[in-house]
Amino acid sequence: MDAARSQTKKEYNGGDTQRRRLYVASSNRLQMMLSSINNSFEQDTHDADANCDGPDLDFMYADVDGYQNEIAELYSYTEFVEFQMNVKAFEDQMELYDLPPNWQKQDAASQRGIIMKLVDQLEVSDRRFRMQAARCILYLAQGCWAEVQSDEEQHQITRDNVLVLHQLGVFASFIDLLNMEIESACSPDIVAIKITNVTLVDSTDIRVILSVLYIITETIRDERDRGSEDYKELAESFVQEINAPLPDGELLAVKLLGMITRFCSGAAPQFPMKKVVLLLWKVSLLGLGGMDVLKNLKNEYRLKVGLEPITEDTLEVTKCMRASSPPATATDILENQYPRKNFKRSLMKQRFLDEPEQIDMEITGNEGQANANNGAGNGGNGSNGEEELSQYYRPYDDPSSSANSTTSTANPNNQPSLTQPPAAVPPVQITARLPWTPKVRQKDIDQFLDISRNKFIGYSLIGDHESLAGLPQPIHEGFKTLQRHMYLSLADVQIKKEEDIARNPISTHEDEIKLTPAEVLYQAILPNLPQYMIALLKVLLAASPTSKSKTESINIMADVLPKKMPLTATQSTKLTVDMGRHKEIIVKAVSAIILLYLKHFKINHVYQFEFMSQHLVFANCIPLVLKFFNQTITEYVNTKNSIPLLDFPSCVIGEQPDLSGDSFVYGGEMSDKPYSWRNVFSCINLLRILNKLIKWKHSRVMMLVVFKSAPILKKTLKVRHAMMQLYVLKLLKMQTKYLGRQWRKSNMKTMSAIYSKVRHRLNDDWAFGNDLESRPWDFQAEECTLRACVDRFNLRRYPEATQKCGNNGTAAQNAENAQQSNMMAGNNGCGNNGSDANGYGNNGSGNGGNNQHQQQQQLNDYGVEGGFPSDEILTHSDFAFFGHSGWWDRKVELTDYFKANYAVWLEEEVYNSQTDWDAL
Repeated sequence: MDAARSQTKKEYNGGDTQRRRLYVASSNRLQMMLSSINNSFEQDTHDADANCDGPDLDFMYADVDGYQNEIAELYSYTEFVEFQMNVKAFEDQMELYDLPPNWQKQDAASQRGIIMKLVDQLEVSDRRFRMQAARCILYLAQGCWAEVQSDEEQHQITRDNVLVLHQLGVFASFIDLLNMEIESACSPDIVAIKITNVTLVDSTDIRVILSVLYIITETIRDERDRGSEDYKELAESFVQEINAPLPDGELLAVKLLGMITRFCSGAAPQFPMKKVVLLLWKVSLLGLGGMDVLKNLKNEYRLKVGLEPITEDTLEVTKCMRASSPPATATDILENQYPRKNFKRSLMKQRFLDEPEQIDMEITGNEGQANANNGAGNGGNGSNGEEELSQYYRPYDDPSSSANSTTSTANPNNQPSLTQPPAAVPPVQITARLPWTPKVRQKDIDQFLDISRNKFIGYSLIGDHESLAGLPQPIHEGFKTLQRHMYLSLADVQIKKEEDIARNPISTHEDEIKLTPAEVLYQAILPNLPQYMIALLKVLLAASPTSKSKTESINIMADVLPKKMPLTATQSTKLTVDMGRHKEIIVKAVSAIILLYLKHFKINHVYQFEFMSQHLVFANCIPLVLKFFNQTITEYVNTKNSIPLLDFPSCVIGEQPDLSGDSFVYGGEMSDKPYSWRNVFSCINLLRILNKLIKWKHSRVMMLVVFKSAPILKKTLKVRHAMMQLYVLKLLKMQTKYLGRQWRKSNMKTMSAIYSKVRHRLNDDWAFGNDLESRPWDFQAEECTLRACVDRFNLRRYPEATQKCGNNGTAAQNAENAQQSNMMAGNNGCGNNGSDANGYGNNGSGNGGNNQHQQQQQLNDYGVEGGFPSDEILTHSDFAFFGHSGWWDRKVELTDYFKANYAVWLEEEVYNSQTDWDAL
């Protein structure tokens, strides 16, 4: 019996072993099939992405485009006729001087004498002779193009003439002409005559003046950036000149901002906005400094307060980043995999706050299992991790390095050669680490300690940032790790200094205010800063490609539309291209101005930056930028509204072709780049502005959620440029915790890109939504507290300018607050995607009504009958600082009830009130 039982057991075990072997073999075959399917599916997806999105853009972000492009963008195509008017004015003027009409035949002394005579003629009372001299100077600044045969020769003459023009005071003379034109345009007689149909003719003279100022400014800026020795002293003196007040006490930048404000208010509709904003941009860029100056200033200010300099630069880091492929749409994947079959549409995921993209969540899971199995089979050497990182980062080869270029030419694929020893191959070709050093704030460390103490000990130590008594060893190690990565920003130091001054105003020593260019500019624009921000955003809105003509309150096409409308198809096409180009240039200039001011103000003092930021937010800058991106952004980036044959100086040098038929079409396709430089530049600027306005502001992050910005930003990821994608991913990361688990689950590829490209903040659970700071009832208090701090700062440092700002900006602030209320109520959305925000908006408006009722009741209790005038809206900061709006100068009528009980109030609130002066 035992022998039979043993034999049966052996047979069973043998059969079990055989079944196990069959199971393993079938599993291996199944795994190979799944791997093959996944590889095939990955190839199909890659092909779909490659066909739809194309290669990475070779766009290099910089302060400005090339000099020739910047000069060409100054002129509209409809201004072509006026170039001949400049030549005619020059020839007539030389005939008056009994000189040959050839500038290059004159010697240096004769040229200087001619320019001095023209400068004297600029001061005559006869407008016709004055503008004839101005046109002659414009022709000289344009490089005497009628006497040259090449663009290089014209550029060299412009360079030489600008040097002489500035030395002889032409720039200051044209500033005086600009003042005369502004006064003439805004005189009561002209304002009384409302100009309805403004055309190119109405701004002829002021366009000549602005063109001369722009050419001088841009040429000096370009020569200074090149390091030209001839222009070194001239550039330094010119920068001091534009940063100093004019004879009337205004800065040139403030005067140009005033022109934009008058234009938007309807007082001067004939102002050529494109030339005004271009000149304002270049004057601000030259006076304040570009990216290199900003980086040096930041490190200089950090060293002054005892902080370490910044070593990571966004531009340099993004050079090593690959543009990640956007999530393939369901249609692309299914059409590539099953071109002739109907597939179940149930695989598509369409979720709240998302578009029907990304069905690859299941694919990601299969890929993860396959990679895990492959990793186990390869011994876990980590090669899969490097392959995964290689799709996001690449080694950056400096084009100026001959060694790198030689290596790249000899071995374009960066693969090791079989004839060379392995030591000759660079050891690391793929960046196997994250590009950014992780950071952590002191606030995050305090929160970590507070949670740990309450969990393990049961108490908290307020104000203690270091004590670890009673905490386990892992907490000690985590605390040391957080301290190693703690980052103290320059803004944190400035805020701490302001808090100390507010707490101890007498004992705390305040540093002397250094009159840097940014400080001088801030003091100059502070009284009217709200109006300036609203005017810039109005111009940006009118130039946005998504804005409708019926909603435009201003006409920015005044310096494009000719007096006679085109009659032929070629002329109509040219005008259409010119109008699109005109809008793109305005968007480029306005976005660069706002970003430049924000960056310089943030380095100079964080509260200057916050003051400008709040007024931008109140003026609906956030929904405006989202509305701009609510379009087919890939088409906008690739659109080339330009005709190279009509760009200056190509349109006036050499034999001109007939722009009709084939030559016209060829002229629009002469560019060698598959994108528009200015459109990519504008998109990156607007994304950077949005990041600066929203970073660390939870209430503004919620505005992104309310306006349903996630699908809009996801569409922007289709532009294959690493820097643009980085700023988009930053905006998505800020709001991920509010979008819900289902959105995160359906957008795992986007989450992976955020993890791989955006800087890590230790202790930041951006992917889970467990942040304690995400409570909606703290948002209003957060903005009010920030506003109070900014008002306190402005009142202490600039009391007179702040009072002017309060008196002059009342109407503007009311408009901003009204827009803010409508926006928070969900009535002011971003296109079709942002018009429904009932939940958040209704709560906000309801709370606003209760708060307004409580404020009114408080005012009545304090004896102010009827509250304050209805045209002024008070916030928390206005109660804290009445002087901000000039309320101390007003007479307040007390109620009869308060007068009758004044003695009781005095006894209870004054005599019987004990004040702890030490605590105070």
